[in-house]
Amino acid sequence: QVQLVESGGGLVQAGGSLRLSCAASGSIFSINAMGWYRQAPGKQRELVAGFPSGGIKNYADSVKGRFTISRDNAKNTVYLQMNSLNPEDTAVYYCTVTAVDSSTYRQADDWGRGTQVTVSS
Repeated sequence: QVQLVESGGGLVQAGGSLRLSCAASGSIFSINAMGWYRQAPGKQRELVAGFPSGGIKNYADSVKGRFTISRDNAKNTVYLQMNSLNPEDTAVYYCTVTAVDSSTYRQADDWGRGTQVTVSS
């Protein structure tokens, strides 16, 4: 089983920056895709940024040019650098990983518990 621990959320003023981190641990054989989703109150969860292994990063239109996703494969960690934040970015941010379990060799998607990001105007 894969565990994900997110950190870096908090309260920031509009125009500010935050950096989210998500570290994966557990029975990991390999990690394929890593990404971030978010869910604002009363809204559906939406993809913010994705980073498939060896693939092309993709971003929601609303964050392009402001957010940057990166990953450290040696640390099984994915990051989300968020700049020029605005109140519409307020949401719970969830890390997700598509990994192959080292005990079963099955691929599955795992989710973190989420970290709150609040942007004040």
